[in-house]
Amino acid sequence: MAVATPEKQEVRAEAKWVRISARKARLVTEHIRGRSVPEARTVLAFTPRAAAREIEKVLHSAVSNAEANHGLVGDDLVVSAAYVDEGPTIKRWRARARGRVARIRKRTCHITVKVSPSPVVQVAPTPEPAAEEKPKRAPRKRAAARKTTSAGAKKTSAKQTTARKRAGAK
Repeated sequence: MAVATPEKQEVRAEAKWVRISARKARLVTEHIRGRSVPEARTVLAFTPRAAAREIEKVLHSAVSNAEANHGLVGDDLVVSAAYVDEGPTIKRWRARARGRVARIRKRTCHITVKVSPSPVVQVAPTPEPAAEEKPKRAPRKRAAARKTTSAGAKKTSAKQTTARKRAGAK
């Protein structure tokens, strides 16, 4: 029997040839992956790295695509995937001492952000816990502690007798 499963709708946005290294941009995308869109926007707004501005633009574009093309509500979306691929490296030369040159690599990257509707989490009502039974213990031996001597005085413990002896010796 075939079961029809609803396809997960994902909307994506891409920024290509962004002039920042992929390694630096990946550090920022790790912070927003799996978060809701409002939360991801807040994280990016307070991230001091330069890549955060570029990733924020791509996130804004992905949310705009979802709202305009698919009729989704922007605040109900979740960042389902965010990744950074390496782009082409621009090679330049810089003059060095004694007629030599040094290669300068200007790295680029491609930033991709995918958003999808947040999964609806249905919370099942939790059953009320049954009355907890206290663990059964052996009955206390109070009767032995209340035994009296033939004179009717209570028995004293070894500590009490030791304390009395010390007090009398002083």
